[in-house]
Amino acid sequence: MTKFSKMLSAMTATALVAGALVTLKPALADDQLRIVSWGGALQLAQRKALFEPFSRAAGIKVTEDEYNGEIAKIRAMVESKTVSWDVLDTDPRSAMQMCAEGIIETLDWKKLGLDRTKFVGGDKYDCGVPASISATVIAYDKDRLANGPKTIADLFDTQKFPGTRGLWKNPYGNLEWALIADGVAVKDVYKVLNTPEGIDRAFKKLDTIKKHVVWWTSGAQPPQLLADGQVVMTSAWNGRIYDAVKNSGKNFGVVWAGHTWSSDVWTIPNGSPHRDAAYKFIAFATSAQAQAHFSRYIPYGPSNKDGMSLVDPAILPNLPNAPDHAFSALESDTAFWANKGDELRQRFNVWLAK
Repeated sequence: MTKFSKMLSAMTATALVAGALVTLKPALADDQLRIVSWGGALQLAQRKALFEPFSRAAGIKVTEDEYNGEIAKIRAMVESKTVSWDVLDTDPRSAMQMCAEGIIETLDWKKLGLDRTKFVGGDKYDCGVPASISATVIAYDKDRLANGPKTIADLFDTQKFPGTRGLWKNPYGNLEWALIADGVAVKDVYKVLNTPEGIDRAFKKLDTIKKHVVWWTSGAQPPQLLADGQVVMTSAWNGRIYDAVKNSGKNFGVVWAGHTWSSDVWTIPNGSPHRDAAYKFIAFATSAQAQAHFSRYIPYGPSNKDGMSLVDPAILPNLPNAPDHAFSALESDTAFWANKGDELRQRFNVWLAK
């Protein structure tokens, strides 16, 4: 891309976001909003692309908190009527669970001014709006593995790639990858995993690398595990690896084949003290323009289908929902994990302890 093209692209993005902002009605100067997200590179990107522009345009002070997805804390706030959080960025499984329990609000899409059919997975959520599409990928250090892994099966091949692997300490994603590595077609993963035999098959495959695994629990750990040489490859959230490459100069590679993707969800806890401001923020943050602008700060794709055409072409190859990655991608089945998540987490924890 030429220097002129880059300048033009940046100017276009700025103009598009400005266009989204002018639709907001100015609020009282003393209005405020407390938004809770996952910290790290993601929240930094949200701050620059969403929180600060929204605050300037709407005249609403944004205060941030971080959390690790703990539903219990939100439930306690709601039940004790001491809710201090207004907007929550949550994972799709938790969104479904909290919606069923009445912990988060059922949203009025008309009040938001949004068309849910324009969103990837928009029909799945009554209590949230899909935020951005992220992926779990295999990452490796290209300085240590010049001829690195190419497939999910390589993660499980300790003869071809000897050494320790990093995996999220969670059944989510690991069971799907185990089946793919064992020869199950991507399109059939949840069909197989929805049977007792399929679950047994997944755990049996995980057995083959269990002694070679370091388990991570936060998104910041995989890049650090790679940088410290503690693992030869690891599962990781694609945005964290991109950030390590772009901002820390790491020579990390990403395997897109078989990556699992899903969308975070913007939600409002029941009893939010600034409900109207929360609606305004979600409407802004999920606009096509704002989501395309957000992708400039971290490579998470727009869930708003109109946003893809606004994405900078230089960024597009790094997005989980880029056309070139779609052929081998596995969309996380939110309903499956909402129904079977507790059961599989219990079994996973027992398996880990063996």
